[in-house]
Amino acid sequence: MNDDQIKSILRKSKVIAMIGVSSEKKGEDKKNLKRKPANVVMKYMQNFGYKVIPINPFAVGEIVNGEPIVESLDKVKEEIDIVDVFRPSNEAEGIAKEAIQKGTKVLWLQYGIHSDEAEAIADNEKIEFISNRCIKQEYQKLFQKSNPVFPVLKD
Repeated sequence: MNDDQIKSILRKSKVIAMIGVSSEKKGEDKKNLKRKPANVVMKYMQNFGYKVIPINPFAVGEIVNGEPIVESLDKVKEEIDIVDVFRPSNEAEGIAKEAIQKGTKVLWLQYGIHSDEAEAIADNEKIEFISNRCIKQEYQKLFQKSNPVFPVLKD
């Protein structure tokens, strides 16, 4: 997948289902929640106009970055453009199958995540597949011309 293809995907997409957004653990410092990668990426993409639906079966109904956490893709009411995955590679195949059933256009596995099985499922169903890339980094690189792409987080 080249930069022009990714830029096109990001331009035409509006709704991202983000699997693996963290919820607040009992007694955890709220600052820690803001620093978790999926939550940082979610907030960033929201800042640029995307509707981001957090998916986490262990935190249904909790609110993260103003959005209620949903149990699973099949519980999302709106049409999903991108399924963005912050889960281990060995879960990607199952997520790919769910994404296909939901009718998503893009399966995006975050930096450090790849699955040949998920890629084969996506290819078979003719949906876009991106792996081992961060959607936030790609957006910054392609639209903000920002470098470094991960600025230091401040409290």
